[in-house]
Amino acid sequence: MSTAIVTGQPVPGSPLEGDLRALGFDVRLAPDAADARAALATVPGDQRVAVVDAGFVGHVHALRLGLTDPRFAASAVPGAVTVQPTARQALNRAVAENGVAPDAVAKSLEAAGTDVHRPVLGELVAAVPHDPQARNEARQRVAAVDDEAIRLRTAVKARDGFFTTYCISPYSRYIARWCARRGLTPNQVTTASLLTALVAAGCAATGTRPGFVAAGLLLLFSFVLDCTDGQLARYSLQYSTLGAWLDATFDRAKEYAYYAGLALGAANATGGGDDVWALALGAMVLQTCRHVVDFSFNEANHDADANTSPTAALSDKLDSVGWTVWVRRMIVLPIGERWALIAIFTALTTPRITFWVLLVGCALAACYTTAGRVLRSLTRKARRTDRAAAALAELADSGPLAQAIARVGKSAAAPVVAALGGAAVVAVSAFTDFGSGWPVLAAAVYCVTSGLAVARPLKGALDWLVPPVFRASEYLTVLVLAARADVNGALPAAFGLVAAVAYHHYDTVYRIRGDAGAPPHWLVRAIGGHEGRTLVVTAVAAILTSTDFTVALTALAVLVALVVLAESIRFWVSAGAPAVHDEGEPA
Repeated sequence: MSTAIVTGQPVPGSPLEGDLRALGFDVRLAPDAADARAALATVPGDQRVAVVDAGFVGHVHALRLGLTDPRFAASAVPGAVTVQPTARQALNRAVAENGVAPDAVAKSLEAAGTDVHRPVLGELVAAVPHDPQARNEARQRVAAVDDEAIRLRTAVKARDGFFTTYCISPYSRYIARWCARRGLTPNQVTTASLLTALVAAGCAATGTRPGFVAAGLLLLFSFVLDCTDGQLARYSLQYSTLGAWLDATFDRAKEYAYYAGLALGAANATGGGDDVWALALGAMVLQTCRHVVDFSFNEANHDADANTSPTAALSDKLDSVGWTVWVRRMIVLPIGERWALIAIFTALTTPRITFWVLLVGCALAACYTTAGRVLRSLTRKARRTDRAAAALAELADSGPLAQAIARVGKSAAAPVVAALGGAAVVAVSAFTDFGSGWPVLAAAVYCVTSGLAVARPLKGALDWLVPPVFRASEYLTVLVLAARADVNGALPAAFGLVAAVAYHHYDTVYRIRGDAGAPPHWLVRAIGGHEGRTLVVTAVAAILTSTDFTVALTALAVLVALVVLAESIRFWVSAGAPAVHDEGEPA
């Protein structure tokens, strides 16, 4: 429930009251300041409240942007200000000190330390004219601009990939409007996208050509719905904590479920099965590590001081040349291009070819983006903040063993130490016989190097590489040990374990993005941290037979999934979860 207090004498013929009601506000007229204060005092403290000047002239969408966005504790446009319950006391103080004029209230809130969001209106009109001529001119400006066209245009992300921009968004925005007019929510569209992708995975699992063709078409339709849910959220300003969780996790669930469907389809293919589980798991590992590189780099430079880099300057210059913008966005193989590639190759070729094309494409994209980030880091002159170092430490996902070593150890080259330890455990696991004790020893060394890598704050030029190195080390160790086991079910079990752990890492990222901090320490300790899980997997491989190792991996995957999902669901549906709006993956 929301209440709008319209202050001042009503203007004859003004549509303001009707516009506010259309936006879901209970409107209360307050001709003078005393009436406004009295009306404000009667509004329950758990409601959003807006103060709007009766002389306001502007577009309905300008009011919508200024008064209904749930992501901000306070926001304002000329002539109107609103606060959520969390900023209600600040509003009461501002009104008591500066009166009820909305613009004065907004300035008072800012002066008192409350962040007031002021949306960019562009061509939209929001004004409080003080004479008839100015009012007439403002109304003419309102009539000259179609706010519905602007609303549709801004429902689409300002920065998106070529495929999404030219092949999806031209019509998906209209699907979003159709959904909004029928009362559908972004969460419902997100769920429909997930279900469509799961059906696509099921079609791929049939192993037949009609099944593969249907899978490709359904995967593309799932992506259309995936674009629609974000556009619907922007069109109707429906951002929610539950939506944040769904949007943050369902893209990965859809893509990785589809990988599993392709792997099952290869095994069930007409004319003889093909085991491509290693390729499916490799694709998941590569894609997850790509994202961690982007997340870590962005967090490391979120608020860096003296942020200068010749490489960044060159990149900005290239972004000013039209054709290079689209080439650079396509090279990184964002989700639109990637899903289109997967869908086309699924329909026309085999799962093995699909995975190899995906692996090669993602590997080239990873090399391009990572090389650019490394060059920027080496050439920029910046000091990283304590916040950035804390975010990288949280992304590292260090367990009790690494933390204990970090307390007593020292390190001066975190990325090098982390990479050496990770390379050692992966290489030893890959080049020794299954059941050997050498991988356990290498994992013990990895625990030590992991602790040394985070022994000091991660503020070095390349310290943002530490979390992705840890992710690659853990995931690849699981992959190579499962492959070395050489029994049916080992690689699917490894796929499940990596998927569960990857979910935990994505969950960590989106909590940090919402300024909610990392998952609780008890959760990281309960699932062992990256080094603890690596040590456990190598020990189990050394102790058990190949068949029993598969059972152990399955049990570990189920245990990790249950623990992280339970905590994640508890957090994201709680009242304290941030209303993160995911603008799409950065790569």
